[in-house]
Amino acid sequence: MPPALPPLHCPRCDAEVRDFAGCAVCRAEGVGVNPVPPAADLSGLSLDSFPGGPWGWPTALPVPGPPVTLGEGATPNIRIPLEDSPRGGEVVVKYEGANPTGSHKDRAMAVGVAAAVASGADTVAVSSSGNAAAAAAAYAGRAGLRCVVFTTPAVPGPLRAQIDALGGVRVVCGDHDTRQAALRESVERFGWYPLTCYTDPSPGSNSYANEGYKSVAYELARDFGESVSAVVVPTSRGDLLSGIARGFAELRSAGLLARTPRLVTAEPDTAAPLAAALAQRDRARQERTRIHHRLSPAFSLGERTPAWQALNALWQSDGAALALPAEEYLAERQVLAGQGLFLEASSAVAVRAARHWAHDHGGLVIALGTATGLKDTSALPAPGEAVDRIPELAELAIH
Repeated sequence: MPPALPPLHCPRCDAEVRDFAGCAVCRAEGVGVNPVPPAADLSGLSLDSFPGGPWGWPTALPVPGPPVTLGEGATPNIRIPLEDSPRGGEVVVKYEGANPTGSHKDRAMAVGVAAAVASGADTVAVSSSGNAAAAAAAYAGRAGLRCVVFTTPAVPGPLRAQIDALGGVRVVCGDHDTRQAALRESVERFGWYPLTCYTDPSPGSNSYANEGYKSVAYELARDFGESVSAVVVPTSRGDLLSGIARGFAELRSAGLLARTPRLVTAEPDTAAPLAAALAQRDRARQERTRIHHRLSPAFSLGERTPAWQALNALWQSDGAALALPAEEYLAERQVLAGQGLFLEASSAVAVRAARHWAHDHGGLVIALGTATGLKDTSALPAPGEAVDRIPELAELAIH
């Protein structure tokens, strides 16, 4: 690991890790564990003056040097009306679609690309279904680096156009496993800097990049203090979830929060390894859960195994995992769009899960709206003609 970047260690077995393939010791046991850098010391900082974004507190990040930024972070909090909340629950969507490329991935890629610059890389590479690729291309371009994207034909058209426009070089592979293998070979043969993972079981994405997600926790603590009862996160490999967990842990360690919220994962029921894992009796079984997953309209969610970093975030926060059917979260997407908030299907999974949690448990529940709905419009129902929806238009001379 370059001397400019702090060392990584495995949070499960404490082994030192020198690459981005995850902990080799734990992988030999069948568990994919993402290493982490040392926790940040937030002592002496004040939430009142935190400006937001991953670079809001530069000393909280493990990456030296000037930031790579497009103004990411400080995203809005949007309250969602609840018709039925017997326990007085509230739901607020933290809308990450307001980031420069339209998703939460900007927080990670801003930091990950800065880490690539600090390591002397000239090319970054990702294996991605879309959002990470677009963000990587944008921030690589900002830093003057090449960006190679290994992906599949299933990436929605709007995302393909965004990746191409931002300068990412798309390499279309046959399936998920092939794209992972291609990324691994590019790292091993050419020394390209990986911003996402490439091993199985998947440990998670670049450990330095994931530190950018801590800023979500900082912003929530600044905006809501200790009033948040739960944070609901749409989860696949758990990068966002574990980053939020680390952020809350750092705040509590520094005395900036006395209590932290429960973390809840939201998954489509066709690909819900975390829900399946938590149904097991002990942690050893949970770590080794493996499911047969199927693709869903929430195209960016779906793994065969639960990432250890996600399980650990749930264990540490007394968290839970909710799995939802497509008809529920697609209906939620339509409801939100009618209220002015257009989310991708994966984000709607979290909002519908947050509704359930607020109904059953009460309190203030934050749902992470991870991306704008403009990323994928394929799952939307076709609208009727304008005159069908507003009959008065038939009286106008528009024919």
